[in-house]
Amino acid sequence: MDPISLQLGTKNLWSWLVRLLSKDPEWLNDKVKFFVPTMDLGSRNLDLTERVILQLRELHNQGQATWQKFIHCVCMELEVPLEQEVLLLSIWGHEDECPSHLEAGEENQPESQLHHGLKRPHQSCGSSPRPKQCRKQQRDLAKRYLQLLRTSAQQRHGSELSGPGHPLAFHQAYVPPILQWGRATAPFDTQEGLIMGNPKAEDGTDMSIQDLFKARAGKDPKVMVLLGKAGMGKTTLAHRLRQQWAHGQLDRFQALFLFEFRQLNLITQFLTLPQLLFDLYLSPEEGPHAVFQYLKENANGVLLIFDGLEEALDPCSSKETVGPEFSGPALTLFSGLCHGTLLPGCWVMATSRPGKLPACLPTEAATVHMWGFDGPRVEEYVGRLFSDQPCQEAVLAELRASRHLRSMCAVPALCRVACLCLYHLLPGNSPGQSAALLPTVTQNYVQMVLALSPRGYLDAESLLGLGEVALSGLEAGSVIFFAKDIAPSMRAFGAALGLLTSFCIRMGPGRQENGYAFTHLSLQAFFAALHLMASPKVDKDKLAHYVTLNSRWLLRTKAKPGLLDHVPTFLAGLASSACHSFLSHLTPRDEVWVGAKQAAVIQALRKLATRRHTGPKVIELCHCVGETQEPELAGLMAQSLPYQLPFHNFPLTYADLAALTNILRHRDAPIHLDFEGCPLEPHCPEALASCGKVENLSFKSRKCGDAFAEALSGSLPTMESLKKLGLAGSKITARGINHLVQALPLCPHLEEVSFQDNQLKDQEVLNIVKVLPRLLRLRKLDLSRNDVSKWTLLSLTKMAVTCSTVRMLQARKADLIFLLSPRVETATELRGDPDLQGNASRKKEAESRSLALRLQNCQLTVPDVKILIAQLREGPHLDEVDLSGNQLEDEGCRLMAEAATQLHIAGKLDLSDNGLSVAGVHCVLSAVSTCRTLADLHISLMHKTVVLTFAPKTEEQGTQESLSGNALGDEGAAQLAQRLPGLGALQSLNLSENGLSLDTVISLAQCFSTVQWALHLDIRFESQLVILKGDRRARDLSASGSWPEFPAGAQFSGFGRCCISRSFCLRECQLEPPSLTHLCETLEKCPGPLEIMLSHGVLSEQSLDALLGHLPRLPQLKLLQLSQMRLSPRSPFLLADFFSVCPRVQKVDLRSLHHVTLHFRSNEEQKGGCCGTFTGCSLSQEHVEPLCKLLQKCEDLSQLDLSANQLGDDGLRCLLGCLPQVPISSSLDLSHNGLSQEGALCLVEALPSCPRVREASVSLGSQQSFWIHFSQQEEAGKTLRLSECSFGPEHVPRLANGLSQARQLTQLTLTQSCLGLEDLTVLLSLVRWPKGLLSVRVEEPWIDRAGVLTLLSVCAQASGTVTEISISEMQQQLCIQLEFPRQENPEAAALRLAHCDLKTHHSLLMETYAGLQQLSLSQVNLCDADSMLLQSLLPALSELKKFRLTSSCVCPEGLAHLASGLSHCHHLEELDLSNNQLIKEGTKVLMGALEGKCSLKRLDLSHFPLVGCTLSVLTQGLSHMTLLQSLCLSRNDIGDVGCYHLSEALRAATSLEELGLSHNQIGDTGAQHLAAILSGLPELRKIDLSANGIGPAGGVRLVESLAFCKHLEELVLGCNALGDPTALALAHGLPEHLRVLHLPSSRLGPEGTLRLGQALDGCAHVEEISLAENSLAGGVPHFRQGLPLLRHIDLASCEIDDQTAKPLTAGFVLCPALEEILLSWNLLGDEAAAELARVLPRMGRLKRVDLEKNRITAHGAGLLAEGLAQGSGIHVIRLWNNPIPTDMAKRLQSQDPRLDFAFFHNQPQTPRGT
Repeated sequence: MDPISLQLGTKNLWSWLVRLLSKDPEWLNDKVKFFVPTMDLGSRNLDLTERVILQLRELHNQGQATWQKFIHCVCMELEVPLEQEVLLLSIWGHEDECPSHLEAGEENQPESQLHHGLKRPHQSCGSSPRPKQCRKQQRDLAKRYLQLLRTSAQQRHGSELSGPGHPLAFHQAYVPPILQWGRATAPFDTQEGLIMGNPKAEDGTDMSIQDLFKARAGKDPKVMVLLGKAGMGKTTLAHRLRQQWAHGQLDRFQALFLFEFRQLNLITQFLTLPQLLFDLYLSPEEGPHAVFQYLKENANGVLLIFDGLEEALDPCSSKETVGPEFSGPALTLFSGLCHGTLLPGCWVMATSRPGKLPACLPTEAATVHMWGFDGPRVEEYVGRLFSDQPCQEAVLAELRASRHLRSMCAVPALCRVACLCLYHLLPGNSPGQSAALLPTVTQNYVQMVLALSPRGYLDAESLLGLGEVALSGLEAGSVIFFAKDIAPSMRAFGAALGLLTSFCIRMGPGRQENGYAFTHLSLQAFFAALHLMASPKVDKDKLAHYVTLNSRWLLRTKAKPGLLDHVPTFLAGLASSACHSFLSHLTPRDEVWVGAKQAAVIQALRKLATRRHTGPKVIELCHCVGETQEPELAGLMAQSLPYQLPFHNFPLTYADLAALTNILRHRDAPIHLDFEGCPLEPHCPEALASCGKVENLSFKSRKCGDAFAEALSGSLPTMESLKKLGLAGSKITARGINHLVQALPLCPHLEEVSFQDNQLKDQEVLNIVKVLPRLLRLRKLDLSRNDVSKWTLLSLTKMAVTCSTVRMLQARKADLIFLLSPRVETATELRGDPDLQGNASRKKEAESRSLALRLQNCQLTVPDVKILIAQLREGPHLDEVDLSGNQLEDEGCRLMAEAATQLHIAGKLDLSDNGLSVAGVHCVLSAVSTCRTLADLHISLMHKTVVLTFAPKTEEQGTQESLSGNALGDEGAAQLAQRLPGLGALQSLNLSENGLSLDTVISLAQCFSTVQWALHLDIRFESQLVILKGDRRARDLSASGSWPEFPAGAQFSGFGRCCISRSFCLRECQLEPPSLTHLCETLEKCPGPLEIMLSHGVLSEQSLDALLGHLPRLPQLKLLQLSQMRLSPRSPFLLADFFSVCPRVQKVDLRSLHHVTLHFRSNEEQKGGCCGTFTGCSLSQEHVEPLCKLLQKCEDLSQLDLSANQLGDDGLRCLLGCLPQVPISSSLDLSHNGLSQEGALCLVEALPSCPRVREASVSLGSQQSFWIHFSQQEEAGKTLRLSECSFGPEHVPRLANGLSQARQLTQLTLTQSCLGLEDLTVLLSLVRWPKGLLSVRVEEPWIDRAGVLTLLSVCAQASGTVTEISISEMQQQLCIQLEFPRQENPEAAALRLAHCDLKTHHSLLMETYAGLQQLSLSQVNLCDADSMLLQSLLPALSELKKFRLTSSCVCPEGLAHLASGLSHCHHLEELDLSNNQLIKEGTKVLMGALEGKCSLKRLDLSHFPLVGCTLSVLTQGLSHMTLLQSLCLSRNDIGDVGCYHLSEALRAATSLEELGLSHNQIGDTGAQHLAAILSGLPELRKIDLSANGIGPAGGVRLVESLAFCKHLEELVLGCNALGDPTALALAHGLPEHLRVLHLPSSRLGPEGTLRLGQALDGCAHVEEISLAENSLAGGVPHFRQGLPLLRHIDLASCEIDDQTAKPLTAGFVLCPALEEILLSWNLLGDEAAAELARVLPRMGRLKRVDLEKNRITAHGAGLLAEGLAQGSGIHVIRLWNNPIPTDMAKRLQSQDPRLDFAFFHNQPQTPRGT
């Protein structure tokens, strides 16, 4: 022991001091240097402990005074626990005389009296006695303050007794809400558990509110945020925590402070943290600095609660908050507390409504979701609230009997209101009547107001006054009011009824004010809505502005939820007929006025109900519609909801789903509900019980646990239409799975179940799979991304073998999927021995079904494969066994190969990537040699997969041979080539790396004529890669996802075997004329068709000339491709001359002097047009004439592409001069040639000399384009389009002169070419023809600002007679048609030529437009002057036949003027007033203009607000329109009654050809009314009833009546719940001339679709078919005869899988005119992609294939790329959102840009020459 320790007799204290100072040796070194400057330890080799002991000994030897000063430094500057500090000072810190300055107070001590090496004592106390006394005083002051804090909290909560209007003991009835961890951080050890109070939590432990605060060491911030919607009890919980702390229940905290941001928002000045704690909460009696210092030192025992974080107004300061002296806004202090820069180590809790949390909140903060009450909590709350047992039982009986009331009580605030209402209602009502009076939230509040009013008397003035105050507060963003804001009488009234609370607001030191607030935010919203509905100050229009939907997304742009969010819900509730009398008592106006305001709210909701909304708005609208209690409105919303309804990333409660379910009960069609990323209340699935229209239910959220699964299990059996169930990414354990497993067999229609990514263990997975035999209709079970062991996987294979419905089990890494084939029928068991009977049944099953087993990358070994073989021997026939990527090695592969014969594997056996050796390959091949059933064998050596494809029994087997890496040389290769014919059928021969010369390699092409199987010779000369390949099917590409590059235009077996193409591919070689001669001579005997690809080399002018000279001698040549070859500048001329040299050439494509493709037609093919492409070849003016001379010799040149060259304006002028001699019959592309306005004008001037030009298009913008299209003969009508030409005033006369000479021009379009108003006026006046018609379309930005009157004045200056005018301001477009010569009197001509202002000469304007036949105004704003002009102009237009005013805005006065003018147009044949912004009165005015319009042939009133009276006027007018041919009344809210009157009116329209009634509210009854009149409409060609409410009854009656419509061509009935009965009826009587059939989202099933497809098969006129968004599954149409004119087929979202796709794609080939195929959002995989790839080359007109959102991998996309390479004319194949890695997608797109993987559609890549 150290002698000093012995001397002092303080062994333990000395040891502790040594340990303390060893932690901070630098500090000790500084002190030693200060007290003992002469001490030097640098030369001593000591460890740390020895060094500290030596330093302490030296300090002690300096004497008592030095030692005491050092001990004081230790206590003041280091973190010394209080008990140790007392010991140090009591033993070593005493002096007989205390320095006087310590007693005098620190502020009187001179600075010089302190040692400079000592730390100045912290000024946390009012005075500074010596340290021991200072600490003691600090503790005493803090103790007194903490007791004061606790006493204050007790007093606050002790005074919260039942006040007036609160006869129940609400303060005693507290029940903790459901709490659920959201984001767990270090302080919270539970994983997503539920804090359930007394009930068991999900992890099986009892948890209480105290578990929110778990002990944690250190001083890092301990921050949590409680998230809950309004009414969930956030504020109540905050106050409850303070109450518990005040009574000693939260003993871990010494101090608790509770702040409300709604009060902190009132503080305008900056605050320090001590000011926040003491000035605004509770001040210490004395010594605030000492108290704050104590709180700082004991921060781990301090809890600060901030209520209402979403209400914080001030943004967080970016300035770092350090130290108690920092001042800032309250939110900035809150930020400092959260980040630990203020009061480090304290606990911070905040409450908030869901939304964007302030940025100052640390990311590691934990979130806790508050979910309100479940059933047991509601009953517990009632039990605590009602002490009287009979009353308690009566309330519980009412709640149990009313589902609506029970769902409302899930919100604690509403539960309180409902209990208060029941307390007052029960005594005077029989059982069940009280709950009937409380069907909605609004009526609960109404009953509460009635119950609290003395003797039922309603003080209307006070109630409306409170409503006005409530509304003004919400609009101003305030929930706190001061005395000046509320009249004294209203304050007294609100306090007496318990509607208002009063409290003291501390504004600062000594400053207090009384504040007032409604008892809850929802109550304030109710009173605001009450004011809006009952106050005479608010009219209907203002009221409608408040009926809006507020999104509840967790937006990054919206920091806090709006205070007005609940007002629309209460407005909807007050619009209920049940609230009519209540409102009538409050308002001084009559009942009619009240009814009108209620109707305005219902009308606003009706408009919202028919629109598409995001998920949060759908939920809010469900609440609003439910509050109205209007079944018709609920039905309208239910029918308007989309088939797939997604809810993503916002919290959902039980009440939300209850509101949704309430709406869905009014729906006829099925619906898919998708919940992804939504925090969900644990028991909310209970609300979905008996929701019979849900067909697909999907949940994906980590918040879903066992309680959620249990609640869901109770609801699933009641959902009678459920077909698909998904529960992914959850926290379900075995307990939750057991509940679900018991529920699944009770769902008889389930077809697909997904439990992806649920962290399920082995036993849970086995429990799920055991239920498969009981799910009779199940097609798919997905258990991917769970924790499944290898042994469990083998158990699953046994289940797959024994379960008669399983047809495939796929396991690969994380994937685990069962595919099943449901039983069609169940055979009746025969009587007899059960065992024999069972064996017979299993044998029959084994013979009748087949199984595919894919166990890839599952780490299977030899023992595993033995078990697997034993299982499979007892099972059915096997289509496929894929064991690739395992660890079978030689032994396992051999065992599997030997068992192949016994296992009856009919398809593929894949043993690739299993560590197979060379000897193992021999054993495997020997084993399968006797297998006669196996079609494919996949094995690999060194990760190079070999695919052995076995031919049928009568043919030879194909194998692959590799002789690469040897030394055959030229001689050995030649000998081998001679012997190849005798080696039998191979798939490939690899001769790489054998030192072959170029001539020898080329000689191998002789194999094409001697070896039947040799089809492709692929040579990379520099790399010495030489492979001779046979035929390979697309589906046999390497499973690794990589594939070799295949030549463009190659044909594959299976893509059509009319002829087998051979290809010769030579790369990385410089070819000279002798080599090319040798190559061509070698290939002359090759059977065709033949393709030659030469790439990655140099081809001189002489070599190219030699090659082209030999090509005519290759009659079998189909394609020559030179890619990435450096060519000479003379190449374009050699290739242009080749057209005349070789008549078989079909297309020459030269790009950038690096890529050439020559397509040849066979001798048998009919001669057609040739295409020449010479892009990027640096052609300039000097090259134009010689090139044209060569092209003149080509007699059938169809297309010529000279884009991306350097012609310039001079080159263009030269080319236009030569153009009449060049026999181009289709198109000329001169884009990107550096052209200017001069070039455009040259084109205009050249048009008269080019009689065969039919269309020319020039754009000089950033994407410069220049196209000229030709016809075979001289074209009578030409079209000219000039875009972005930037013409100036100096160009206009020349342009007009050129146009005047182009007499055959019929259409002129000038788009954004900088033609101003004056320029256009001049141009129109200068263009003159002797005779003819010219249509001019102008698109310029100024058109939308010019106004109708100005544009009419401009058109009047034209030198021709204006016969048609069309104006669209939104599209900035003016179209006019001119007829030459112009007929007008001399006076009018003189005024016009004098440029008289026609705006002021209306009579002249009328005469100018006397010949106008069509006037079209679209997207315009008609001012009064415009409408007055039309009023006077329209009657003068005696020739006017067509008038259109669409998508425009007209003031009421303007409508009157317009109607007046239209009323005189008795010869109108077409009237279009669709999509205008009209009010009810305006509609009536325009309807009057229909009177007398007996000549109308076309009438369009779409989106026209037709209500009762206006519909009557319309039907009356229609009854006189006997010539009507087209009527469109879409989006007009026409119901069954309106449809009846409309049908009766149409009986006179026997010439009707088109009828459009889409997006209305027509149901079965209305459809039957229409069906009754179809027999009288024999000329009907099109009928559109899509997006109505027609069901099977109306649908069947309708299609049966179509038999009378012999000329029907278009039938559009989509988005109705038609069902299979309608499809069957339609199949029975399909219209003979049907061209278009649209039945998307029509609830069709497999049966109806199959029958419909059979009826459509062979129809000669069908052009379009849409069956999208129907559950077709196996009922996809199969076309065996084909549809010769079908152009478009839409089968998106139809559940089509690989098996279904095979016959479908086969039918596509029988539709030769098909241009567009939509198969997006289906279940297509690589097999379907392979089938499509096979047929693509055979579909010549196909332009677009949409495969978005399927299951196609990179392998399948590669197959599609190969199909495209067959010369297909497809523009684009959409592949977005398929499981294809980004890098692979880029690689595929680089091979063929027509593969589109982007979210947005890219510009279609149109193949040249198509």
